[in-house]
Amino acid sequence: MSLGIRIFILFLATLFFQKTAPAHVEHAKEISSVGIEEKLGQFIPLDLTFRDENGNFVSLKQFIHTPIVLTPVFYRCPNVCSFLLFNLTGVINKMGSEPGKEYQVLTFSFDETEKPDLAREKKKMYLKMIERPFPEEAWRFLTGDQEAIHKLTDAIGFRFKKQGDDFSHPVTLIVLSSDGKITRYIYGTEFLPFDLKMALLEASEGRVGPTLSKVLRFCFSYDPQGRRYVFNTLKVTGIVTLLLALLLILFLTFKGKKKISKEESSG
Repeated sequence: MSLGIRIFILFLATLFFQKTAPAHVEHAKEISSVGIEEKLGQFIPLDLTFRDENGNFVSLKQFIHTPIVLTPVFYRCPNVCSFLLFNLTGVINKMGSEPGKEYQVLTFSFDETEKPDLAREKKKMYLKMIERPFPEEAWRFLTGDQEAIHKLTDAIGFRFKKQGDDFSHPVTLIVLSSDGKITRYIYGTEFLPFDLKMALLEASEGRVGPTLSKVLRFCFSYDPQGRRYVFNTLKVTGIVTLLLALLLILFLTFKGKKKISKEESSG
C-alpha cells in the first residue's frame, strides 16, 4: 500500500473520529440541558391548551390553519427575546406576505409564572412597531401551565433551563405547516425577510426545509451564557489543516510517481 493511500486512510479515520465522538457528546449535552434538538417533519400536539393575551383558554388547533411562525420566549427577558421579537416586527414590515391568510405568528412564554396581562402588554407594544396593516388576530401571545409548556417545548426540541429569575435558552423561530408539521428552524435574533418568506413558502407546500443541525453540532457549540451558537474555531481549523496537508501529500506522491514513470519510459 502506497504512502499516499495509507495517509488518506489515516486522515479518514481521524476525520470520522472527530466528527462522531465530539458531535455525539455535544448533542447529548444539548438534549439534557440547553439547546435545540431539531424535530423536522414531526407534528406538534394540537390539543394543548394555553391562555391567550385576553385570558381565554385556547387550544393550538384553533390557530393552525395557515403556516405558523412559532416563537418561544419569556416575556420578561431583557435581551435576546426582546431582540428576536423586535427584529421579527422589522421583517414583517418588509415582507409582502399577507398576515392572517398566508401566515400567523404564535408567541408563547416558556415561563409558567407569566400571565395573560403581561402577554397583552407585550402584544400591544410589538403590534405598534408594525407599520403595515396587520390584523391583531394574526399575532397571538400565549401563556400556559408547566405541563402544556413542556409538552410543546419537547415537541419542538427546545431545551431551556431556569437560572434564578432568568433562563438559559436557545434563540430560534420554528416554522410550522398548516397542519402543525415542523418544517424549518431559523436561528438567532437576526434574519432576512427572504429567509422567513422562503420558509413560509415551504411550509405552505408542506415541504421540510434543509437542516444544518449536523453542521451546527460539529462546527458550532451552544453558549448558554451568551445564548447563541459560537464557532468551534479550533476544531474546524484542525480539520481544514489536515485536509490541506493530505492534499499536499497526495500531490507530492502522485507527482513523484509521474516523474519515476517518465524516467523509466525515457530509459
